[in-house]
Amino acid sequence: MADSPAIARVTALVAPILADLDLDLYDLDYGAGLLKITIDKPGGADLEVIALATRLIRREFEHSDPVAGDYTLEVSSPGIERSLRRPDHFTRVIGATVSVRLRDVTNEARRIQGILVAADDNGITVRSDEAPHDERIVPYDQIDRARTVFVWGAPDKAKRGAATPKQASTKPPTKNASPKNAGPKKAASQSNGPSDTPNQEVSA
Repeated sequence: MADSPAIARVTALVAPILADLDLDLYDLDYGAGLLKITIDKPGGADLEVIALATRLIRREFEHSDPVAGDYTLEVSSPGIERSLRRPDHFTRVIGATVSVRLRDVTNEARRIQGILVAADDNGITVRSDEAPHDERIVPYDQIDRARTVFVWGAPDKAKRGAATPKQASTKPPTKNASPKNAGPKKAASQSNGPSDTPNQEVSA
């Protein structure tokens, strides 16, 4: 999906906006009616800057309409346990604990967990958590999925690049209801791209 025309159009529109805010486009994904833009910066992107980026991106999309049909726009930070999908994702978190699921494994364990000790354009090197703590080189084409693993009490180096997960989603506005009278509601669907007056939904 990363090479699709829609993703290319979104990237071209979003990248300059994020650059003006000193933010990086960490990841971009579109599927099942959800356009998810993941942004990052050194030290992590806080809620205020995520909300600002969401407003600016939504405003640009209202004029340019880069994605056809109905969709929900979600702008978020990578979070503490972040997905690793590209070489630059891995190089950002060298020294962190990672979990890697391999593809097409026959005689070896399918999942590796340990310290990411190196990463380049060809693959990664992981030092196993288990004795004898062997280091294993894994080419990118052998990786099915990978993510960082949050370790309580780990030194700062092992948590490099981690940020508190926050997100702002654009959804149609809903009427306010007092706790006394509040009851179950049907989820509202969004049409014609991001809503003009969306509420922000934040999760930690």
